[in-house]
Amino acid sequence: MKNMSGSIATVAKSYELLRKEWERDSCDLNRCGEILKTLKLSLLSNSFLPESQSGASQQELLIARNTLEIGALHAISSENVATFERYLSQLKCYYFDYKGQLPQSPYEHELLGLNLLYLLCESRLADFHSELERLSEKQMESVYIRHPVSMEQYLMEGSYNKVFLSKSNVPSERYNLFMNILLNTTRDEIAKCMEASYERIEQREAQRMLFFESLEAMERYRQGRGWQLAEQTREFVFQQDQSDAHKRFPSERVANTMLQYAAELEKIV
Repeated sequence: MKNMSGSIATVAKSYELLRKEWERDSCDLNRCGEILKTLKLSLLSNSFLPESQSGASQQELLIARNTLEIGALHAISSENVATFERYLSQLKCYYFDYKGQLPQSPYEHELLGLNLLYLLCESRLADFHSELERLSEKQMESVYIRHPVSMEQYLMEGSYNKVFLSKSNVPSERYNLFMNILLNTTRDEIAKCMEASYERIEQREAQRMLFFESLEAMERYRQGRGWQLAEQTREFVFQQDQSDAHKRFPSERVANTMLQYAAELEKIV
């Protein structure tokens, strides 16, 4: 710190304040957010961020990278997806353009994996594969990267049961935010398939196919989609446009496939 200019020393002091608050067991997210806002302004005013990084020292680059990483992790903890995306767009510069000048961050693989999972949740498959192409062989071997790659493979295969089973096997608790979004999206896709394949379906069969653990959760979902419930038979009745009848999928094949998935899930669980 002796050789640092006054402005750099001030930024470094603010970063240490942020780091200590973030690493506390009972971290105050609001307090971290306030420090982040102030620190990012300081970084910009001192040209620490990559928009103008012609002669930045390693110390300056490290402070900027580490601040952005805490910002991205803070966004995950705050469930702020848009802010997470903005932090990741800035972090990529440090992970790829400056990788020869900086020691590898312990958060690098986790954040890159989270970014892949985020893109998968958004169905941005072209961006997903573009990001994969940027990764080295070593990065691809990380458990943080293998997880979203596996999720994409399961979705392409239609192995929805494997997607749901993976919720209990995430490489980090931070993955739960995007996994929940992905599971909801996957469940909606299954529901669309059911609506196109059936005129009606038994309540518990639908629960199994949609991977709900309780009838209460199934009922909330039914109401959200506007499905009618036949009280006597306990069947869900789907409203279908008669003009689309010829477009319906072969329901028996779809039903058998989904029931196999549900049965496999029950065996494993």
